[in-house]
Amino acid sequence: MNRTRTLTAGAATLAAALALTACAGGGDEGGGDGEATSLSVYIDSSPASVALWEGLKAAYAEENPDVTIEVETHPAGSEGDNLIKTRLATGEMNDLFWYNSGSLFQALNPDQNLVPLDDEEWVGSIDDNFATVVSTDTALYGAPVGASFAGAVIYNKTIYEDLGLEVPTTWDDYMANNQAIKDAGLVAVAQTYGDTWTSQVPVLGDFYNVEAADPGWAEAYTEGEKKYADEPALAGFEHLQEVYDAGFLNEDFASAVYDDAVRMLAEGEAAHYPMLTGNVASSIGENYPDAADTLGVFPLPSSVSDDNGLTVWMPNGMYIPKSTEGAQLEAAKEFIAWLVTPDSCAVQAETTDVGGPFVVDGCELPDDVPALVSDMQPYFDSGDTGLALEFLSPIKGPALEQITVEVGSGIRSAEDGAALYDEDVVKQAQQLGLDW
Repeated sequence: MNRTRTLTAGAATLAAALALTACAGGGDEGGGDGEATSLSVYIDSSPASVALWEGLKAAYAEENPDVTIEVETHPAGSEGDNLIKTRLATGEMNDLFWYNSGSLFQALNPDQNLVPLDDEEWVGSIDDNFATVVSTDTALYGAPVGASFAGAVIYNKTIYEDLGLEVPTTWDDYMANNQAIKDAGLVAVAQTYGDTWTSQVPVLGDFYNVEAADPGWAEAYTEGEKKYADEPALAGFEHLQEVYDAGFLNEDFASAVYDDAVRMLAEGEAAHYPMLTGNVASSIGENYPDAADTLGVFPLPSSVSDDNGLTVWMPNGMYIPKSTEGAQLEAAKEFIAWLVTPDSCAVQAETTDVGGPFVVDGCELPDDVPALVSDMQPYFDSGDTGLALEFLSPIKGPALEQITVEVGSGIRSAEDGAALYDEDVVKQAQQLGLDW
């Protein structure tokens, strides 16, 4: 979404409160013959990120006592983006840094600024989707740290069992389920337009279906040749309108916020919530542990096919700037090689609430993950996953969440909303220097 950081981490920074060792530049020379080596890593300062890296640095120190991992934090969002670009441009970046994959990665001019990692032994073990979003036409530059997550429908399994419903694979099946749930006196679809960012998920999470119906849509969209006002991309806006028109929403959808929907799901007041799995998995772990086995997930159903798949967001990548050289470079590569092992994934699962499968071969989900996370694994195993549009195109207009609120509230038609969004993205295309 390029709102991934907002959606998954979101809150105020915690860097100062957690005693992480800050280091603006490269660490001490060394690394061979038992000499101590210090590696500096630059990460965002969200609480989840800080907790993750505290766990990773401690685990690596146990296995590699001669290597010290020093973690420095930067603010999330655009301020952090600018700091990273500045450090890369001036040659003052840390030994390694942890940052977005996809279009934000491409904006770093990786061929000029980053160390290629194509020849590393671990490259063949990472998911093809992830490899795509940390590569240019020239080379692969990143290793995954963190788990994937999806934009999908979170649903209450108990309600489904009580009403004898089956997981839908078509949009018509989904709407029929919604009608049965409404007839039972429950909220069929929770929506939370008080948090406007949540309104985007039905559109952005539908992108697997768009690309499946029209392969190459993302590339043509970036070239200005495809529009949301046309099928198959229009379907996401149409679905927002159809759910509203059918009266399937909670009465307070205009003012309700994300936490309200999670509560309704966990307590059995609502059956469905289109949302990012990473967000809900974290909320369950923190606030509704008893709902871990109650809430599941299925892909946003398609209007044209029953061959569903998950629209997925990839984890951040670990990158090495070209300013890291010599013994520091070798130590940095050894650290990355450890980061893409099952041991590292186990640490990641222990220190954060994973919102989906890992993207490294051999990295298994823990047995105690919420059902909505384990429900995703079969789609990864079968290859029925596709990248969210933000990983395939830099085009995303700033007004999407306001437009989807209007469409999902009956204020604006799906056709008008999609056409307005097509106008909105033109501005960004021009700012990116695209010839539209």
